[in-house]
Amino acid sequence: MSANLFQQARYQLSAHTLAQCPEDRGAEVAFAGRSNVGKSSVINALTGNHRLARTSKTPGRTQQLNFFALSETRRLVDLPGYGYARVPEKVRKHWGNVLQSYFEQRRSLKGLVLIMDIRHPLRPYDRQLLTWCEASSLPAHIVLNKADKLSRGAASQVLQSVKRELSGVGVSVQLFSAQKGTGIEALHEVLAAWLTGDLPVD
Repeated sequence: MSANLFQQARYQLSAHTLAQCPEDRGAEVAFAGRSNVGKSSVINALTGNHRLARTSKTPGRTQQLNFFALSETRRLVDLPGYGYARVPEKVRKHWGNVLQSYFEQRRSLKGLVLIMDIRHPLRPYDRQLLTWCEASSLPAHIVLNKADKLSRGAASQVLQSVKRELSGVGVSVQLFSAQKGTGIEALHEVLAAWLTGDLPVD
């Protein structure tokens, strides 16, 4: 059931401000991560549509909130990538303000998928996003992407290390490889629970 839900994903709109977002009803899950962690590739692997979210060899290309509709009342949201040095300070400040307001005010937001490069987990801005989630009582799920870049043993060690560090925060963590398709089913299950929680089937 969950795989079918995500295969229906279609581009809806892009928003530069909170006021431009779709009507705040139903349920949506946001995807965030540094500009070089493969966020668009994770979304494309999740939905089985490799042209849905824009992928680029130039980090920092996602500069708006991109909404993808799964149904009339369910959405995925691709948030602007962060941590890329070439993004002007004025732009970084704008998106910091927009994202903080989004986390604090968006009632339909049911959870955050925080994507990290498994080789560089829990960078400062990752931790800031987790702090925002905790303050907003928003569930968070960490996807350690590019697990194929490490041996199975090394990837497992990073997974356990991140779980230990966040054990008191209530954040779930998983391994993922957009390149190999590893972890898609586990991510489907997490998101389906968030998106179908208290809503009628549409």
